[in-house]
Amino acid sequence: MADFPIYSVLKRCADAVADREPAAMFGLKQEGYGSLYEQLISCVLSIRTYDEVSIVASRRLFARARTPEQMVQLSETELLDLIHDVTYPGQKAPNILRISEEILENHGGTTPDTFEELTAFKGIGPKCANLALGVALNRPVISVDVHVHRITNRWGYVSTTTPEKTLRALQEQLPENLRVEINRVLVPFGKHICRGRYPKCGTCPVREDCAQVGVSGK
Repeated sequence: MADFPIYSVLKRCADAVADREPAAMFGLKQEGYGSLYEQLISCVLSIRTYDEVSIVASRRLFARARTPEQMVQLSETELLDLIHDVTYPGQKAPNILRISEEILENHGGTTPDTFEELTAFKGIGPKCANLALGVALNRPVISVDVHVHRITNRWGYVSTTTPEKTLRALQEQLPENLRVEINRVLVPFGKHICRGRYPKCGTCPVREDCAQVGVSGK
C-alpha cells in the first residue's frame, strides 16, 4: 500500500508498548548479550518457545558460555540441563554444539556475518539469520514472525498468505531504516494490543489507519 503512513503507524505502535517487556533478542541485547554469536544462539532457543521462557534460558546459558570456545567445553548433557525448559531441547542442544564447532573449525572462531553462511548451519533458517544480523549488526534485513505477518496483513500494508510471502512483500516496500524496527515494535504490539484473537481494536492507537483485514465484529 503505497500511501500507508508506515512511519507514523510504527511510531504510535512503539509508543503504545514502550513500557512493555521488549522482544527476547532485543531485550538480551540491552542486557549486554549483543554479539552476533549470542544473538544467533538465543534465536535458536527462541524457536517455538515463549519469550518469557527463552530469555531466561538464554541468560542461564550465557552465564556459562558466551562464545563458541566456551560453548564447546560443555557436554551435551550440561547444555541440555541449561536449556531444558525451551521447546525441543534435545534437538537444539546438539545443533548449538555443532554450530559452535563449525564456527571454530571453518570460520576461525568468528561467527560468519552473511545470510548465506548463517543459513548453512543446521537449525538456522531465514528468520533466525535475519533477526540475528539485524539485532546484532543493525543490518537492514527483515525477520517475519507470526506478529509481523499477522499485523502487516491486518493493516492492509501487505496482502499475503504466508510469512515467506510477507517477507518478500516487505522487502519490496518497507523502507530500509524500518526493517529491524518493525520486528522490535510489532512483537510486543502483537502480544499486547494487536493480538491474534481478541485484538484491542477499541483502544488501538492506529485504528484509523488499519483496514482490520480478517478482524471479525469490527
